[in-house]
Amino acid sequence: MGSILELGFWMLVIATVAFAPLGYFIYMYTSKNGEPFGDTEPHGDSESLVLVWAERLIEMAKAKLAKLQK
Repeated sequence: MGSILELGFWMLVIATVAFAPLGYFIYMYTSKNGEPFGDTEPHGDSESLVLVWAERLIEMAKAKLAKLQK
């Protein structure tokens, strides 16, 4: 009988750990009037370092391809 209770206990612990992020998300979503992460900017409005580097890399590749085609 002890192994059944122990199994039930561990199942409860694992389920709590597995569903904690979902519970946190629901809590945050309901506490901020439907905005789970507060006021965020829409995509594309702000520059990021990764986007700048990607743009530079693409421009460099285009320049090298243009030189090779001439």
